[in-house]
Amino acid sequence: MLHTVLPPESRLSELFSRIAHSRTADEVVAQVEALILEGVLRVGDRLPGERELSRQFDVSRPILRDALKHLEARGLLATRHGGGTYVADVIGQVFARPVIELIAANAKATTDYFEFRRDMEALAADYAARRANADDRALLAGIIARMEAAHEARDFDQEASIDVEFHGAISECAHNIVLLHTLRSCYRLLSEGVFANRRLVFDLPGAREQLLAQHRAIFAAIAAGDAAAARTAARDHITFVEQQAHAAERTGDWERVARLRLRHRAGGDAGPSRRNAAHG
Repeated sequence: MLHTVLPPESRLSELFSRIAHSRTADEVVAQVEALILEGVLRVGDRLPGERELSRQFDVSRPILRDALKHLEARGLLATRHGGGTYVADVIGQVFARPVIELIAANAKATTDYFEFRRDMEALAADYAARRANADDRALLAGIIARMEAAHEARDFDQEASIDVEFHGAISECAHNIVLLHTLRSCYRLLSEGVFANRRLVFDLPGAREQLLAQHRAIFAAIAAGDAAAARTAARDHITFVEQQAHAAERTGDWERVARLRLRHRAGGDAGPSRRNAAHG
């Protein structure tokens, strides 16, 4: 999951607008489509119940059911038996599982991934600095506050989750639909650990403090409307993450080799020593 899960009634309360004209299923479909496309409705979001939805749209239940069936048939919504209606995993279809497996097995893909993210994150931060409104800035401020709290509590899992959420929110504040969904597919690869073990990155000396400072710098530039500073801060951040990921890989490889060496010598030194003594 790429975002913090809140109770449906708090996340989606009064999200949908009253259908003002002919009140047809097509109008309901168009509104839901727009909310998914704009990134307001995200993968895994649960829609309100039928009664509440029909009230918000101000349409009859038969019209609402027709609209939901149409959206489900197109793969935008999914119904869980006894569990309601959810936004389907439309992001996961950008990178199909066989492609993800190929990417994960290719060493060059990691370099390409960071190269792509460096430019796209910089562009998103630039756009966000130029286009973010008061609600966007409030959203980012809230995420930074939660990131700081998780950092203070040394809650790695929460901090890492909020890290992805922060970058996703910047892409939302950029108000570019294509950029939003392209980056969301990249964050899916990140959250699934396709490219790097983020725990190793966070565990490197001083890394957590530097990452928090970089996130604060990106947010400050966006909040100030400084597009150039936002772009630079985002690029510097991804460059740092890439460097730390490589360092973590080297550290992990060094630890693996050292462990094997110690295990081999602890189990084998006595034999060669005795053999040498016998021939000495």
